[in-house]
Amino acid sequence: MPGLILDPRSFGVDDLAPAVAHLRAGGVVAVPTDTYYGLAADPTQAGAVKRIFELKGRATGEALPLIAVSIEAVEKFCGPLGSAGARLAARFWPGPLSLVVDAPAAVATAVHAGRGTVAIRVPDHPVARALAGAFGGPLTATSANRSGDPPRRLAAAIADLGADVFIIDAGETPGGPASTIVDARVAPPRLVRDGAVPWDRVLGSLTP
Repeated sequence: MPGLILDPRSFGVDDLAPAVAHLRAGGVVAVPTDTYYGLAADPTQAGAVKRIFELKGRATGEALPLIAVSIEAVEKFCGPLGSAGARLAARFWPGPLSLVVDAPAAVATAVHAGRGTVAIRVPDHPVARALAGAFGGPLTATSANRSGDPPRRLAAAIADLGADVFIIDAGETPGGPASTIVDARVAPPRLVRDGAVPWDRVLGSLTP
């Protein structure tokens, strides 16, 4: 199984070159995030997205979340966040809050399950951000586990997913609740999924 071991405190972006090459070739990479390990793939490659569903045993019709290196990268890929979305991004990114945005035309349909929207965030983990930055665009980041199984905090627990998964082992991840998902395109903003960022903190950050 391909992979590499990194110290998240001292790695260099060049260390990620093998993982980036794997992504560009349509492969899947297991990467640590600020919650659990996630499965990263190029969201514009239908074959790569299909492989994630196969690895997880995930039903089609369930959307995949995305991660990006920065607010600027999100807006370059998805368009302007709008006033409320930009305020939430400035307040909670990097961190476990995802914003619902219109899915770019380049994104494979399976990523948004035909709904036309995706949830995206900037994670508070240097390796996840650096991988997206080195790749040059957002990546999928669904949890690295079989559907119905607990998410994984350790890279060693991912080995059973598939021999073709490239694993970036950067140690144990924090775990905890999944990201809060908010649709700030509507007024007032709508809570899509409760998670790591309490809803009252979200609303409070939008209060003048």
